Amino acid sequence: MIADLHTHTVLSPCGDLEMSPILMLEKAKELGIDILGITDHNSTLNAVVCKDIGKDLGVFVLMGAEVTSKEEVHCLCFMPDEEKLKILQEYIDNNIGKKKNKPEFFGEQLIVDRDENIIGEEEKLLFQAINQSVSEIANKVNKLGGIFIPAHSNAHRNSIGSQLGFVPDNLYFDAIEIIENSNKDDVFYKLNLPSNTSYITSSDAHYLKDIGKRTTNIDVDELSFAGVKSALKNK
Repeated sequence: MIADLHTHTVLSPCGDLEMSPILMLEKAKELGIDILGITDHNSTLNAVVCKDIGKDLGVFVLMGAEVTSKEEVHCLCFMPDEEKLKILQEYIDNNIGKKKNKPEFFGEQLIVDRDENIIGEEEKLLFQAINQSVSEIANKVNKLGGIFIPAHSNAHRNSIGSQLGFVPDNLYFDAIEIIENSNKDDVFYKLNLPSNTSYITSSDAHYLKDIGKRTTNIDVDELSFAGVKSALKNK
């Protein structure tokens, strides 16, 4: 299966206004993407509608968020169902700062339905970090039976490499994400990771044209959350 596990809708302040759930899923379908990860900054509020549209179009959607730790590390966090997704959202809401968004400066943070109608707007700035460490976020995701992936782990900012310089020994993750044009062996060496660590590459798309720019081939026994998690576990 072809997967792009890192994309942003119009809910992310950095997401282009064309990144509505329906247009994103139609683009993924057009490109032959089987699995699309919805990872808005510190919010899951457009994930369910993406999942519903994906069912109609034959694209499996992983519902989640790109959560920013207090060390400013970006973490891809996916939940197995809507109930666990709500718990993740409550966890984020209870730990995020109180800074308000300035749409004219950061961009709009829009919650939309499948017909592209705006049904809400997030007031708090989603770019800000939550008051939880990388390890605490990982523990929360793991307890909920989710998938935890340090995002763009070798990037020059907002990565586990740039912010910590290493992967903590007690950090349990399902895979790591590495950026384009990276030598996997060099990344693993710098982060002191075992050679059989699962890794993904993703588009981190903020514009429709970037969806599927980078993907990962995932060999799944079944196209389900459990199937993806098992595939990552089995390298």
